[in-house]
Amino acid sequence: MLKTGSDPLSTGTKSPCQRCGACCATFRVPVASAEIEGMPGGTVPRCDTDTLKNGRHFMRGSGTNGGRCVALEGQIGRNVSCRIYDRRPKGCRNFAGSWEPGQNNDLCNRARSVHSLTPLSQF
Repeated sequence: MLKTGSDPLSTGTKSPCQRCGACCATFRVPVASAEIEGMPGGTVPRCDTDTLKNGRHFMRGSGTNGGRCVALEGQIGRNVSCRIYDRRPKGCRNFAGSWEPGQNNDLCNRARSVHSLTPLSQF
C-alpha cells in the first residue's frame, strides 16, 4: 500500500480510495450549512445535498439503505471518482482510508466489508 506521508493524488499514484469508494456508498456524508454553495465560502453544490427534519445537511443518496453519495461515480471496488472532488465537504476531506495516514481506520474497513472488499493492509 502507500508509504506514510505520500500523497497519491499529487504524485500521480492511484490511491486505494480511487479503486474503492465503499465509504461513499456506506455512510451518511454530513455537510455543514456553511459548506453549501451560496453561503460565504460554500462550495458543495446545493442540488447535491438533502436536509433532514432536524435541519442537518448531508450528501444526497448517502446513508440510505443500499444508497451511495450522488457525487460518487464508477464501480465500487474497481474504479471510482468523486464528481465534486475539489468541492467535497469537510467530512470527506477528513476521512482517511486505512493506512494512508499510517494508521488503521476501522470505519474504512467496515465500509469495505459491507461491499465484500477485504480490509486494506499496511504493506
